[in-house]
Amino acid sequence: AASVTAVDLNTVEIARKRNATARNVTFVEGDLATIDLGRRFDVVFCVGVIHHTDDPDRTFENLYRHLQPGGKLIVWTYAAEGNALMRFIVEPTRKVLLRHLPKPLLAWLARLITALLYLPVHTVYRIEAFRKLPYFDYFRRFRTLSFDRNVLNVFDKLNAPQTQFITRDRCRSWMGADRFDPDSISIRHHAGVSYSLVGTKRRSPRVRLDGDA
Repeated sequence: AASVTAVDLNTVEIARKRNATARNVTFVEGDLATIDLGRRFDVVFCVGVIHHTDDPDRTFENLYRHLQPGGKLIVWTYAAEGNALMRFIVEPTRKVLLRHLPKPLLAWLARLITALLYLPVHTVYRIEAFRKLPYFDYFRRFRTLSFDRNVLNVFDKLNAPQTQFITRDRCRSWMGADRFDPDSISIRHHAGVSYSLVGTKRRSPRVRLDGDA
């Protein structure tokens, strides 16, 4: 890319240091739901963030606002469908017991949980006859990643201050044909636990009529 603008709520200095050789990247600190970058982009890319914001609907609208006509939006978010364990057990437990733990202790806990997952993931979750088990496809991906990368995934789920799980209907409301080229819209249930959203912004908005999908 000729230029990249990277936005983060509170870790811009870390990102800038880690990407010191990337001369085409500008780092900006701000809230994705409200920031105004003063320009529109060919591509707006938001992966693993929107479900952790205070208001995912408002955040999506701001991402869309920064996309120029004909530009591509790419969003990845946690799904409500297929995530019952996370929604009704892990997330409530995290809110009650884990949210105030010191970060080093939380990191240690993430490593312990990751290590304990390796037994089921490399035994029963390898048996195709059991593919109806929850997170079967997710753990297929888990097996391809390094231990440290899996620890980061677990830590993210324990550490995020808030999480909303997005329904397919909510995804459809975001990716409406009045705003995106209908042939470009993709809403894919990824690994049974998340949604991958892709669409190209209409060059001229369509007026939505009563009864339109």
